[in-house]
Amino acid sequence: MKIDRMIGILSILLQKEKVTAPYLAEKFEVSRRTINRDIEALCMAGIPLVTEPGRGGGISIMEGFSIDRALFTSADMQAILAGLRGLDSVSGTNRYQQLMEKLSTGTSSLLTADTHILIDLSSWYKSALSPKIELLHGAILSGNKVSFTYFSPKGESLRTVEPYYLVFQWAGWYLWGWCDEREDFRLFKLLRMTDLYVGESFEKRAAAPPDLSANRVFPPTYQIKAKIHPSFQWRLVEEFGAKCFTVLPDGNLLFSADFSDRNNAVGWIASFGGGAELLEPVELREEVLRFAEDIRRNYRPDSET
Repeated sequence: MKIDRMIGILSILLQKEKVTAPYLAEKFEVSRRTINRDIEALCMAGIPLVTEPGRGGGISIMEGFSIDRALFTSADMQAILAGLRGLDSVSGTNRYQQLMEKLSTGTSSLLTADTHILIDLSSWYKSALSPKIELLHGAILSGNKVSFTYFSPKGESLRTVEPYYLVFQWAGWYLWGWCDEREDFRLFKLLRMTDLYVGESFEKRAAAPPDLSANRVFPPTYQIKAKIHPSFQWRLVEEFGAKCFTVLPDGNLLFSADFSDRNNAVGWIASFGGGAELLEPVELREEVLRFAEDIRRNYRPDSET
């Protein structure tokens, strides 16, 4: 949307002394003509932008200017503020709040009028996670590789990555970057990283944002059907939505959903204890039984060695 792009252009101009139209066009993935129209629109809105042609020229905001509140409505400002507060909850700083104050100089009433939307993206592991986000964000901006020890279901490995995007998805934080070891783009979960440090600079390659659609990241492999005790209805609604089950005549819930991984499917069914019975696929019923028997074996009195 045009207003989003204009806010982005203002944000960049507030942080950089001068930028060029080609830089903005590449940044926002639009034509230079579109950027020129945006600059004209900002000038018409009363923001004195200075353009200098030729080598060393560019676009800048006139020194000492404060943005007039007429550019944004109260609703616009509140939407921006809610998002920026969410980013501050991750970084542990007030950097984005300060950016908002720059964007709204002289409009303090808009900042305090509505605080009913609260976005907190921090986690239980904020003390360990926030420094990683700050370090990775800095590496992305400066164009430096990062190295870290990574723990995955396949084991422990040392990775060196060209970082391109920080992604908040599935209630967790991830890094999207080019992995030197795999020679391809990969998604890394920040909580699985240790010994993270910034390395040498690199020449950035074309990097589109990751496709994080559910069907691509978690392709449906197993169609699970299970009978679930009604006391777990809250959990089904929370994890899969209210349409994932039907109520059987005996009061139990007939659950149906796709799973991409058999171990996750088995572990999920087993996590209900005796409150769930896997109906389909039949071949996974034996795996659930073995899963339960392994647990029972560890807790038998004669299991101690």
